[in-house]
Amino acid sequence: MQNFEFYNPTRIIFGKDTIAQLADHVPAKARVLVLYGGSSAEKNGTLAEVRAALGARTVREFGGIEANPTYETLMRAVATIRAEGLDFLLAVGGGSVIDGTKFVAAAVNDKGDAWNILRTHGSDVSEALPFGSVLTLPATGSEMNSFSVISRTETKEKLAFGSPHVFPRFSVLDPTKTYTLPVRQVANGVADAFTHVMEQYLTYPAGGMAQDRFAEGLLLSLVEIGPQVIANPHDYDLRANLMWIATLALNGLIGAGVPQDWATHMIGHELTARHDIDHARTLAIVLPSMLRVRKEAKRGKLLQYAERVWNLRDGTEDERIESAIERTRAFFESLDIPTRLSAYGLGTETIDGVIEQLEQHGMTAMGEHQDITLDVSRRVLEASL
Repeated sequence: MQNFEFYNPTRIIFGKDTIAQLADHVPAKARVLVLYGGSSAEKNGTLAEVRAALGARTVREFGGIEANPTYETLMRAVATIRAEGLDFLLAVGGGSVIDGTKFVAAAVNDKGDAWNILRTHGSDVSEALPFGSVLTLPATGSEMNSFSVISRTETKEKLAFGSPHVFPRFSVLDPTKTYTLPVRQVANGVADAFTHVMEQYLTYPAGGMAQDRFAEGLLLSLVEIGPQVIANPHDYDLRANLMWIATLALNGLIGAGVPQDWATHMIGHELTARHDIDHARTLAIVLPSMLRVRKEAKRGKLLQYAERVWNLRDGTEDERIESAIERTRAFFESLDIPTRLSAYGLGTETIDGVIEQLEQHGMTAMGEHQDITLDVSRRVLEASL
C-alpha cells in the first residue's frame, strides 16, 4: 500500500426531515447566500424548508446554476456576495450546485483573475468562505470532498480544481428529496458514482485490501440497486443507499493509499465542454473503451474485477476480461445510457477537437502510470465510436 494522508472534516447529517437541523449548523449571525439550480428545489418544497430552518438570519438567494456550472454565472454570484457583504454560503442541489459553490467560495476573496483557480487546479487557493450543502441529487460526492469542476462557455473549457479550503463544513442528505428527480438524472447519478469508484479501483494491484473490498462492495451495490432505484422512485431504502454510496464513492476513503486513474474523466470533460453531453454519459462512453485499450496495463485488476464484481471465473484470462468489460457496458445500457459516440450523433470528426483540447489543457500523460498519451486517448475515442 502507498503512503497517504486522509483528511475529511465534513459533517454528514443523514436521513428524513433533517433540513431543519440547518438551524444548528449555520452560524446564528451569518449573512447567507443560498445557491441553487433550477426550479425543482422550489417546486418540491426544499427551498421552503431551507428558508424556515434559516429563520431570522440575513438570507439572499442566487438561482440558475447550470448542470455544468459556468464561470460566467458563478462570477455573478461572487459579485452579489461582495456587494452585500455576505459571509456564509449554502448550496441546495446536486453536485453541480455544490461544485459551483466551492468555486464561488474560493473566488470571493481572490484578488486576481478568478479563472486562474481552475488553470492552477486550486494550488493557489489560500482561503475560502465557509459553506454547507443540502444534497438533492446523489452522484458526484461533492457534498463530502474538496473538488470542483467548472465550465467556461466563452472558451468551451471544463477544468477541475481542488483545495482543502473548500470542504463543505456540513452536508444534509435527505433521501426523500430525490423522489421527484427525473429518471435521466437518477440514471446519471448511478453511472457517475460507478465510474468514480472505477477510477480509484481499476488500476493495478497495490495491496490495499480494505480499499479494494470497500470499492467492490460499492460497485456490487450499484449493480444491484441501479435498475431498481430507477423503477421505484419512492423506495426510501433504495434512495438512501444510492445517496450514501455516491458519497462514499468520492469522499477520499477508497482512494487512500492506492493508485488512481481519472483519464476517463479528463476525456469526458472535453466531450461535455465541446458537445454538451451529460457528464455521466461521457463517462459511460469512455470507460469501456478505456478498459479495452489499456487491457494489458490493467490486466491484474481487470481479472480481480471480473471475479469479484461479475463472478466470472471460467474461461481464459482474455475471455474473462472481455466479458467484464462488456458487462460494464451492458450495465450502463441497462440504465438507458448509450455508450457509443454515434448514439449522440458524433463520429470521427469529433476526435481531433477533443485531442486538441486535451493537449491545450496539458492532459498528455494521464492515468495511473502517466502513460496515456494523446495517441492513446485517440485510440480510446476511436474505440468509443
